[in-house]
Amino acid sequence: MKDLISIAGLSSEYVISFIHDAIDMKRDGWRNILDRKILALMFEKPSLRTRVSFEVAMKQLGGTTIYLSPAEVGLGKREAVSDVARVLSRFADVIAARTFSHETVTQLAQYSSVPVINALSDEEHPCQALADLLTIYEKKGDFKKLTLAYIGDGNNVANSLLLGTALTGMNFRIASPEGYDIKEKYLKMAQNFAAESGTEITCLREPQKAVENADIVYTDVWTSMGQEEEAELRRKTFAGYQVNEALMKYARPDAIIMHDLPAHYGEEVAPGILDSPQSVVFDEAENRMHAQKILLVRLAGGGEIPMAGYGLR
Repeated sequence: MKDLISIAGLSSEYVISFIHDAIDMKRDGWRNILDRKILALMFEKPSLRTRVSFEVAMKQLGGTTIYLSPAEVGLGKREAVSDVARVLSRFADVIAARTFSHETVTQLAQYSSVPVINALSDEEHPCQALADLLTIYEKKGDFKKLTLAYIGDGNNVANSLLLGTALTGMNFRIASPEGYDIKEKYLKMAQNFAAESGTEITCLREPQKAVENADIVYTDVWTSMGQEEEAELRRKTFAGYQVNEALMKYARPDAIIMHDLPAHYGEEVAPGILDSPQSVVFDEAENRMHAQKILLVRLAGGGEIPMAGYGLR
């Protein structure tokens, strides 16, 4: 695997070994595995967790990070995406791009001679999904027979999470208002994975039905970055899709609450719900760094650096 553009590009075996390696790396802490390696972080959208987790991960691995803001690059505006990819390939060992359009990160991977990581696009958030799977495994000890209920917009986070659960053998239910469903192409891909893993994918309108006896309840903001003009309409449309104490009563007593953050309190989550004992959102946020460390080792390491057992399962 040269790039990580979509969870769909991974096998179930790869994901499971990835999770085990991330747990080992999390325990070991700092390791000078990527000495003299350079990560180029290229962002069209600002981010707290994505930027900090990648920068700290690279630092703990002994490497260096260069951050490129939208004004400095002007992807597809001031300079062609293909040219940016080929230029950065001469300087960096791996590129992580956070873009508005999925096509942008796909083009970067096409023209880059070094690995490209999708750090978020309008269609997928694979780094978040890997961190989510790591968190679920830590909290539940396995993936089999678990049910994840996703409440809200069928957005980029939902797309990647749907693919990840189907690959690892979890049931996936999503409750979304009409017009905000998972995209058909992602649903079909996930259904193919689910047929192999023997899991179920269910698309619903009622949050209560989705959450019934669920092991994990996951939500995301109703209005993502770039959708600000739709904010008022979305608040009205998603009014019944809040994760709160009343909804959590339908889930299993030991169900965990997940959210990729930032949260809009009073909208997709009730005030205080992410401070409850069931919430694992801050462990989930931390795990962005640990998952990305393994991703960087596997992609930027390229087999040239001794990896002390990582990736050998």
